[in-house]
Amino acid sequence: MQKKVMLGMSGGIDSAMSAHVLKNMGYDVTAVNCCFYKSGSDSEKAVEDAARAAEKLNLPFEVFDLRKPFYEKVIENFIDVYKKGGTPNPCIVCNKNLKFGAMLDLALERGFDYIATGHYARIEKDENSGRYLLRKGADPIKDQSYVLYCLTQHQLSHTLFPLGDFSKDEVKSRVSEMELVRDKGESQDICFVPDGDYAAFIEKETGINFPEGDFVTTDGRVLGTHKGIIRYTVGQRKGLGLALPAPMYVKEKDTENNRVVLCSNENLFTTELYAEDINLITCDRLDLPLRVKAKVRYKHAEQWATVTQVDDYLLHIVFDEPQRAIAKGQSVVLYSDDYVVGGGTII
Repeated sequence: MQKKVMLGMSGGIDSAMSAHVLKNMGYDVTAVNCCFYKSGSDSEKAVEDAARAAEKLNLPFEVFDLRKPFYEKVIENFIDVYKKGGTPNPCIVCNKNLKFGAMLDLALERGFDYIATGHYARIEKDENSGRYLLRKGADPIKDQSYVLYCLTQHQLSHTLFPLGDFSKDEVKSRVSEMELVRDKGESQDICFVPDGDYAAFIEKETGINFPEGDFVTTDGRVLGTHKGIIRYTVGQRKGLGLALPAPMYVKEKDTENNRVVLCSNENLFTTELYAEDINLITCDRLDLPLRVKAKVRYKHAEQWATVTQVDDYLLHIVFDEPQRAIAKGQSVVLYSDDYVVGGGTII
């Protein structure tokens, strides 16, 4: 009996190639498009593109309205983290709660064995321990394991990543040869803030006008006036609107006193961090300190570090070398060779 797979279909080349691979592997594939954000021309076009691709691939197609849980789980979290002075990563929150949460729940309720997406990562089962492991995608440039570290054993056991062994160039070439869909290009912005103006989005959604306050040095000296604390991120230099004798960068946001703290580039570096809301993949718990390579941002190069689990909810990570602009709210992801050990949210 064929295993049934619910495939997230965007209408782009990654999901089209995923469908082609899964069908060739003998799976019974149904394509679905999940509506995550408010209706409009862009979301309607996305559904149309997905439906057209599914028809060309001769796949059953459904649309799921997940706008309410997306707002509650992703957008409200995004706003809350910014208000508290952090730098959120909504794609990771969406993966955890929507793509591999709500979508997986729907799939299992309907009798599917797996869900699948076009992420560039690999899942393997360790026959000795019985654990499911998350491995980097074969394409080091496109690897998306960083945004998937939050997946649980349950989620990994019911997920397929058909593109894990492919390079992006290979996918583009094969989709073009088969004339499956047109290449829509890479999405660079957060889906619900396509113009990149996070502050305007937050003010519109909350009805709050975030007031001006002081730019200050680490010792409290006032340098000027900022335009609202949510308009700045750790490590930022451009757009401060200050005439300074030397370059200065955002070190932290003091939400209690509505101040943005600035420093020199040298003072952006630190050697350690703590992370909460942790998820471990290779084991249930780290009983001893572990040598790993760690990333504090999606585009951050992995750096050698030692991780210690403090308790059930907290990791302590010490880097061999100081790291620049570690921002609370972002995720730290830990690797052992090609495998994701786990990670958490920086505090």
